[in-house]
Amino acid sequence: MTGSRALDGIGTLARLGLAAVWITSGLLKAVDPAQTYVAVRAYDVLSRTAVGVVAGVLPWFELALGLLLLAGVGVRAVAVLSAGLLLVFLAGVTQAWVRGLSIDCGCFGGGGAVAPGQTQYVQEILRDVGFLALAAWLVVRPRTLFAAERRLVTSGLG
Repeated sequence: MTGSRALDGIGTLARLGLAAVWITSGLLKAVDPAQTYVAVRAYDVLSRTAVGVVAGVLPWFELALGLLLLAGVGVRAVAVLSAGLLLVFLAGVTQAWVRGLSIDCGCFGGGGAVAPGQTQYVQEILRDVGFLALAAWLVVRPRTLFAAERRLVTSGLG
């Protein structure tokens, strides 16, 4: 395997891994919109109206990111959007931790208030930093194997 092909393989794993994250988190939120509202509300930074908008849009935005990455369409742009969303998530978790809130992040469904000591802020932050690293790889090097956009470019349609 050439160096370029190996990097394409790493990128493919990053793309598919990040797609799996977004599809899983989006689906788990979409199937329980009431709990998604509770999770977003628990961060205590948005008005009730804004919480409703975020809770209503977020699952579908995550699903869209995941499906685009799965197909390999607009990989760099989707990676930039993913990185931005992950930075918002990191800021939300960090501010909740600093403020002493006892919440489950709701990142993969569920969420809301939990008993003191049950919050896993360090693990949540490290996990999101790992996801951010996948997005960063794809921003820097969006070329991956089995991507629809790659096939469109090589066929002259892109």
